[in-house]
Amino acid sequence: MYCHPLNPELKLVLLQPGHKEELFKLTNQNRDYLSQWLPWVKNHNEEATRLFIETSGRQFAGNLGFQSGIFYKGKLAGCIGLHNIDWKNRKSSIGYWIGEQYQGLGLVTRSCQALLDFVFGELGLNRMEIRAGVHNEKSRSVAQRLGFQWEGTIRQAEWINEQFIDHAVYGMLADEWFEHNPHRPNQARRKDEPRMQSMFFQEGHSHSGNVNPGTK
Repeated sequence: MYCHPLNPELKLVLLQPGHKEELFKLTNQNRDYLSQWLPWVKNHNEEATRLFIETSGRQFAGNLGFQSGIFYKGKLAGCIGLHNIDWKNRKSSIGYWIGEQYQGLGLVTRSCQALLDFVFGELGLNRMEIRAGVHNEKSRSVAQRLGFQWEGTIRQAEWINEQFIDHAVYGMLADEWFEHNPHRPNQARRKDEPRMQSMFFQEGHSHSGNVNPGTK
């Protein structure tokens, strides 16, 4: 299992085929809760979960981003990941969700902090976005706690539950992140494309290894 520990109780784990059952179970248990803001949840099934993990493996192998499980006290609590990286313009965006039973514990905020440290400090990206439905206060509050700037509203951006909803757009630049978090590690800007593997290491090892996203 390839992971990125955040503290003794919390870690990010690269999604792999062996997570299919646990991921589908969590999604299914929170179907009504999550479907308020995530259109894919309503008709989600085990096959869709398998395909999502398979697609995320290709994304990771192609150095375009990753999808990871948020594990709290040994149990899968939610997911967080990068949408495909635009390497030319050094930017991407964050997607995340958490089971209702794990709300209010700061798991998403802490996971986002680790991800931002990695994309700005290790990958050398310059800009990150978080987008959320304008009435999705829990998701918007994550961006606000992290210090993202509200940059505007995209009208009727997404079709959810038989209606269009507007999206609030939040942005963070690398210089802003390190200005507000001077203790964070900040490597020099890179001209190449750093690999996703440096985010994760195999549990039981002390450093990053070659990650094969197709293994269980």
